[in-house]
Amino acid sequence: MSNESKSEQKTYHKRATGTALTTVKKHSKEHDLKLIGSCFCPFVQRVWISMEVKKLEYQYMEVDPYKKPDWLLEINPRGLIPALRHGDWNCYESTVLMEYLEDLNQGVALLPKDAKGRAHSRLWTDHINRHIVPVFYHYLQAQDAQKQKDSASDLGDQIAKLVHAADASGPFFLGPQISFVDIQMAPWVVRMRKVLTPYRGWPDPVEGTRWAAWVEAIERHDAVKATTSTDDLYLDSYERYA
Repeated sequence: MSNESKSEQKTYHKRATGTALTTVKKHSKEHDLKLIGSCFCPFVQRVWISMEVKKLEYQYMEVDPYKKPDWLLEINPRGLIPALRHGDWNCYESTVLMEYLEDLNQGVALLPKDAKGRAHSRLWTDHINRHIVPVFYHYLQAQDAQKQKDSASDLGDQIAKLVHAADASGPFFLGPQISFVDIQMAPWVVRMRKVLTPYRGWPDPVEGTRWAAWVEAIERHDAVKATTSTDDLYLDSYERYA
Protein backbone atom coordinates (compact mmCIF):
# COMPACT_ATOMS: atom_id res chain seq x y z
CA MET A 1 0.00 0.00 0.00
CA SER A 2 1.38 3.43 -0.92
CA ASN A 3 2.04 6.17 1.62
CA GLU A 4 -0.65 8.21 -0.11
CA SER A 5 -3.21 5.46 0.44
CA LYS A 6 -2.24 5.15 4.08
CA SER A 7 -2.64 8.91 4.51
CA GLU A 8 -6.05 8.83 2.87
CA GLN A 9 -7.18 6.08 5.22
CA LYS A 10 -5.94 7.75 8.38
CA THR A 11 -8.86 8.86 10.55
CA TYR A 12 -8.78 12.46 11.70
CA HIS A 13 -9.94 13.35 15.20
CA LYS A 14 -13.58 14.32 15.58
CA ARG A 15 -13.62 14.94 19.32
CA ALA A 16 -11.46 16.89 21.74
CA THR A 17 -9.17 14.99 24.09
CA GLY A 18 -7.53 15.58 27.43
CA THR A 19 -8.29 18.82 29.24
CA ALA A 20 -10.22 20.18 26.26
CA LEU A 21 -12.60 17.22 26.43
CA THR A 22 -13.24 18.00 30.10
CA THR A 23 -14.17 21.55 29.08
CA VAL A 24 -16.44 20.27 26.31
CA LYS A 25 -18.32 18.11 28.81
CA LYS A 26 -18.58 21.00 31.24
CA HIS A 27 -20.29 23.08 28.56
CA SER A 28 -22.47 20.43 26.94
CA LYS A 29 -25.80 21.57 28.39
CA GLU A 30 -28.27 23.57 26.34
CA HIS A 31 -27.58 27.31 26.42
CA ASP A 32 -28.66 30.40 24.53
CA LEU A 33 -25.04 31.16 23.60
CA LYS A 34 -23.57 28.39 21.45
CA LEU A 35 -20.05 28.00 20.07
CA ILE A 36 -19.85 25.61 17.13
CA GLY A 37 -16.37 24.25 16.55
CA SER A 38 -14.07 21.30 16.02
CA CYS A 39 -11.30 19.93 18.18
CA PHE A 40 -8.27 20.74 16.00
CA CYS A 41 -9.22 24.16 14.58
CA PRO A 42 -7.02 27.03 15.86
CA PHE A 43 -9.61 29.64 14.83
CA VAL A 44 -12.16 27.92 17.03
CA GLN A 45 -9.68 27.86 19.89
CA ARG A 46 -9.36 31.66 19.72
CA VAL A 47 -13.04 32.15 20.43
CA TRP A 48 -13.09 29.33 22.95
CA ILE A 49 -10.20 30.84 24.94
CA SER A 50 -12.02 34.19 24.96
CA MET A 51 -15.14 32.59 26.40
CA GLU A 52 -13.11 30.80 29.06
CA VAL A 53 -11.15 33.93 30.04
CA LYS A 54 -14.42 35.85 30.33
CA LYS A 55 -15.96 32.94 32.29
CA LEU A 56 -19.08 33.07 30.15
CA GLU A 57 -21.88 30.54 30.33
CA TYR A 58 -22.15 28.86 26.93
CA GLN A 59 -22.76 25.60 25.11
CA TYR A 60 -19.95 24.03 23.08
CA MET A 61 -21.13 22.03 20.06
CA GLU A 62 -18.50 19.94 18.31
CA VAL A 63 -19.01 19.14 14.63
CA ASP A 64 -17.15 17.25 11.94
CA PRO A 65 -16.03 20.05 9.58
CA TYR A 66 -15.64 17.59 6.71
CA LYS A 67 -19.20 16.27 7.08
CA LYS A 68 -21.11 19.45 7.75
CA PRO A 69 -24.58 19.08 9.27
CA ASP A 70 -27.32 21.01 7.49
CA TRP A 71 -27.97 23.17 10.52
CA LEU A 72 -24.39 24.48 10.39
CA LEU A 73 -25.04 25.82 6.88
CA GLU A 74 -27.96 27.78 8.32
CA ILE A 75 -25.57 29.50 10.72
CA ASN A 76 -22.73 29.93 8.21
CA PRO A 77 -23.63 29.35 4.55
CA ARG A 78 -19.96 28.57 3.86
CA GLY A 79 -20.09 25.77 6.40
CA LEU A 80 -16.95 26.98 8.15
CA ILE A 81 -16.12 27.11 11.84
CA PRO A 82 -16.02 28.73 14.30
CA ALA A 83 -19.61 29.84 14.25
CA LEU A 84 -21.70 31.37 16.99
CA ARG A 85 -25.43 31.23 17.66
CA HIS A 86 -26.81 33.61 20.26
CA GLY A 87 -30.54 33.15 20.55
CA ASP A 88 -31.82 33.42 16.98
CA TRP A 89 -28.75 35.41 15.79
CA ASN A 90 -25.85 33.78 13.95
CA CYS A 91 -22.32 34.91 13.10
CA TYR A 92 -18.88 33.56 12.15
CA GLU A 93 -15.19 34.46 11.58
CA SER A 94 -12.99 34.19 14.68
CA THR A 95 -11.90 37.81 15.04
CA VAL A 96 -15.45 39.08 14.48
CA LEU A 97 -16.73 36.65 17.11
CA MET A 98 -14.10 37.79 19.60
CA GLU A 99 -15.16 41.40 18.97
CA TYR A 100 -18.80 40.41 19.49
CA LEU A 101 -18.02 38.76 22.82
CA GLU A 102 -16.18 41.92 23.81
CA ASP A 103 -19.19 44.07 22.87
CA LEU A 104 -21.41 42.02 25.18
CA ASN A 105 -19.57 43.69 28.08
CA GLN A 106 -19.59 40.50 30.11
CA GLY A 107 -16.63 39.17 32.03
CA VAL A 108 -13.05 40.38 31.74
CA ALA A 109 -12.42 43.02 29.07
CA LEU A 110 -9.85 41.87 26.51
CA LEU A 111 -9.41 45.22 24.76
CA PRO A 112 -8.18 48.40 26.48
CA LYS A 113 -10.72 51.09 27.39
CA ASP A 114 -8.99 53.90 25.51
CA ALA A 115 -9.33 54.30 21.74
CA LYS A 116 -5.59 54.36 21.07
CA GLY A 117 -5.01 51.19 23.06
CA ARG A 118 -7.83 49.41 21.23
CA ALA A 119 -6.44 50.53 17.87
CA HIS A 120 -2.98 49.25 18.88
CA SER A 121 -4.43 45.85 19.71
CA ARG A 122 -6.39 45.71 16.46
CA LEU A 123 -3.34 46.71 14.43
CA TRP A 124 -1.30 43.82 15.82
CA THR A 125 -4.23 41.45 15.52
CA ASP A 126 -4.16 42.30 11.83
CA HIS A 127 -0.43 41.59 11.76
CA ILE A 128 -1.01 38.11 13.18
CA ASN A 129 -3.72 37.34 10.64
CA ARG A 130 -1.86 38.75 7.64
CA HIS A 131 1.74 37.90 8.38
CA ILE A 132 2.01 35.11 10.97
CA VAL A 133 -0.87 32.70 10.36
CA PRO A 134 -0.27 32.40 6.57
CA VAL A 135 3.48 31.92 7.03
CA PHE A 136 2.85 29.23 9.65
CA TYR A 137 0.98 27.20 7.02
CA HIS A 138 3.49 27.97 4.25
CA TYR A 139 6.21 26.62 6.53
CA LEU A 140 4.24 23.52 7.51
CA GLN A 141 3.21 22.67 3.95
CA ALA A 142 6.57 23.35 2.29
CA GLN A 143 8.20 20.15 1.07
CA ASP A 144 11.34 21.72 -0.38
CA ALA A 145 14.16 22.22 2.14
CA GLN A 146 14.96 25.74 0.93
CA LYS A 147 11.32 26.79 1.08
CA GLN A 148 11.13 25.45 4.62
CA LYS A 149 14.23 27.44 5.55
CA ASP A 150 12.83 30.61 3.98
CA SER A 151 9.46 30.19 5.68
CA ALA A 152 11.10 29.56 9.06
CA SER A 153 13.11 32.77 8.65
CA ASP A 154 10.02 34.73 7.61
CA LEU A 155 8.02 33.38 10.55
CA GLY A 156 10.78 34.36 12.95
CA ASP A 157 10.93 37.87 11.47
CA GLN A 158 7.17 38.38 11.76
CA ILE A 159 7.13 37.14 15.35
CA ALA A 160 10.01 39.50 16.16
CA LYS A 161 7.95 42.46 14.91
CA LEU A 162 5.06 41.42 17.13
CA VAL A 163 7.31 40.98 20.16
CA HIS A 164 8.87 44.41 19.53
CA ALA A 165 5.37 45.97 19.64
CA ALA A 166 4.50 44.25 22.93
CA ASP A 167 4.85 45.68 26.41
CA ALA A 168 8.51 45.35 27.39
CA SER A 169 7.81 43.81 30.80
CA GLY A 170 4.98 41.50 29.80
CA PRO A 171 4.66 38.68 30.09
CA PHE A 172 1.59 39.19 27.86
CA PHE A 173 1.22 41.60 24.96
CA LEU A 174 -0.15 44.49 27.02
CA GLY A 175 1.41 43.58 30.35
CA PRO A 176 0.58 41.21 33.20
CA GLN A 177 -2.87 40.09 32.00
CA ILE A 178 -3.90 38.11 28.93
CA SER A 179 -5.77 40.19 26.35
CA PHE A 180 -7.08 40.24 22.78
CA VAL A 181 -3.76 39.99 20.92
CA ASP A 182 -2.51 37.17 23.14
CA ILE A 183 -5.64 35.15 22.42
CA GLN A 184 -5.36 35.81 18.70
CA MET A 185 -1.84 34.38 18.81
CA ALA A 186 -2.29 31.63 21.40
CA PRO A 187 -3.52 28.76 19.17
CA TRP A 188 -0.47 29.12 16.93
CA VAL A 189 1.88 29.31 19.91
CA VAL A 190 0.36 25.99 21.04
CA ARG A 191 0.79 24.52 17.55
CA MET A 192 4.36 25.73 17.16
CA ARG A 193 5.45 23.37 19.92
CA LYS A 194 2.97 20.57 19.15
CA VAL A 195 3.17 20.68 15.33
CA LEU A 196 6.01 22.79 13.93
CA THR A 197 8.64 21.42 16.29
CA PRO A 198 8.05 17.71 15.53
CA TYR A 199 7.34 18.19 11.82
CA ARG A 200 9.72 21.02 10.94
CA GLY A 201 12.21 21.30 13.78
CA TRP A 202 10.94 24.70 14.93
CA PRO A 203 13.18 25.68 17.87
CA ASP A 204 12.05 26.39 21.40
CA PRO A 205 12.27 30.08 22.38
CA VAL A 206 15.68 31.18 23.61
CA GLU A 207 15.62 31.16 27.39
CA GLY A 208 15.49 34.61 28.98
CA THR A 209 14.06 36.39 25.94
CA ARG A 210 10.82 38.37 25.80
CA TRP A 211 9.45 35.80 23.33
CA ALA A 212 10.22 32.94 25.74
CA ALA A 213 8.41 34.71 28.57
CA TRP A 214 5.39 35.30 26.35
CA VAL A 215 5.22 31.71 25.11
CA GLU A 216 5.46 30.40 28.67
CA ALA A 217 2.71 32.74 29.88
CA ILE A 218 0.40 31.69 27.05
CA GLU A 219 1.03 27.96 27.47
CA ARG A 220 0.49 28.12 31.24
CA HIS A 221 -2.70 30.19 31.15
CA ASP A 222 -5.69 28.26 32.49
CA ALA A 223 -7.98 29.16 29.56
CA VAL A 224 -5.39 28.01 27.03
CA LYS A 225 -4.83 24.74 28.86
CA ALA A 226 -8.60 24.22 29.20
CA THR A 227 -9.06 24.39 25.43
CA THR A 228 -6.00 22.37 24.38
CA SER A 229 -6.18 18.67 23.53
CA THR A 230 -3.47 16.01 23.88
CA ASP A 231 -0.40 16.10 21.63
CA ASP A 232 -1.47 13.16 19.47
CA LEU A 233 -4.59 14.99 18.29
CA TYR A 234 -2.50 17.78 16.77
CA LEU A 235 0.14 15.47 15.34
CA ASP A 236 -2.53 13.38 13.62
CA SER A 237 -4.62 16.35 12.48
CA TYR A 238 -1.71 18.19 10.85
CA GLU A 239 0.06 15.17 9.37
CA ARG A 240 -1.75 15.63 6.07
CA TYR A 241 -0.29 19.13 5.71
CA ALA A 242 3.26 18.22 6.65
